Amino acid sequence: MIIKNNICLQIAHLTLFCLVLQFFNSCTTSDKGYVFKYSNEQPETAIRSQSMLFFKERLEKESDGKIKVDLFFSGVLGNERELMDLVSTGALQGTRGGFFNDVNPKFNLLTLPFLVSNWDEASNLVNSSLMKTINAGSRTNGFHVPATGISQGFRAHTNNKKPILTPRDFKGLKMRVPMQEVFIQTARAFGANPQELAAIDIYQALQTGVIDGQDNPPSNIWDFKMYEVSKYLTVTNYATGPDPFIVNLKWYNTLPPELKIIFDRVAKEAIAKSDQMNREKESEYLDMLSKHLKINYISGKDLIPFQDAVKPVYNYFINKGMFTMAEIKEAQKIAKQKN
Repeated sequence: MIIKNNICLQIAHLTLFCLVLQFFNSCTTSDKGYVFKYSNEQPETAIRSQSMLFFKERLEKESDGKIKVDLFFSGVLGNERELMDLVSTGALQGTRGGFFNDVNPKFNLLTLPFLVSNWDEASNLVNSSLMKTINAGSRTNGFHVPATGISQGFRAHTNNKKPILTPRDFKGLKMRVPMQEVFIQTARAFGANPQELAAIDIYQALQTGVIDGQDNPPSNIWDFKMYEVSKYLTVTNYATGPDPFIVNLKWYNTLPPELKIIFDRVAKEAIAKSDQMNREKESEYLDMLSKHLKINYISGKDLIPFQDAVKPVYNYFINKGMFTMAEIKEAQKIAKQKN
């Protein structure tokens, strides 16, 4: 049995090595046109990945095969931090994920706790002129962002210790957070002990007790099977975030004008499809999770203590100079506009 397991492990490592070798040896241009290599950490079945399969099919068709799209899912080329670094260097041409701070720190505006309260407000914000300005600001750091969506919906907390009904219930809990300062500060404001981990490491950390809990959109909680190693789920809709389509600017600028137009249009369609799918599926994911976890929905006046607890997070980032109170109020005003 040990020999068999070792052989399986060697085969898995060899498969991964071949994929990475194929990735690094492939070119960004070919005799027939251009190659766009893209990767994200979610599995192929995840909505983000499914929207990229749509992107590949549509872009290759509309560009008449002049742009070939190679997709790598399930973190086979690395975690979100590593993928972001690959896009920065141009070894990879595109990604979507949590390290949008590298692209433009202004994206963090969308992650502020309770900035928006529902899908309509979040959609207003990501489709606004303010977001177009933030997207364009990414060029300063060497990136092109043709569109930004909503990052898989609203985040919910899971843990193994106890139901979270008030911010006091976070006290002492070791809660995994994304490797982004806004989520670290928010966890501290709630009273938790934040632990920075990549998404692909959460399952084992929960299983072994390295962490007590974590927060993610319901889709990630389901896709990464976190419900198998959790007991409680608390839904506050406390935060969402941006989902920018991150492209290496140097590669993008190799495209002729007519292909840039096609690329941007298809990218916008893929992001819109991703948002639509996430919105439609969120309640379905929560229903599936309810069969495995005890869910507590926090709303109305019960949300007030949570909203009060995170007010220092706003001041923290204002004092740091990441954005101003005027920018926050502008974002809130845009979000609440009636269409």
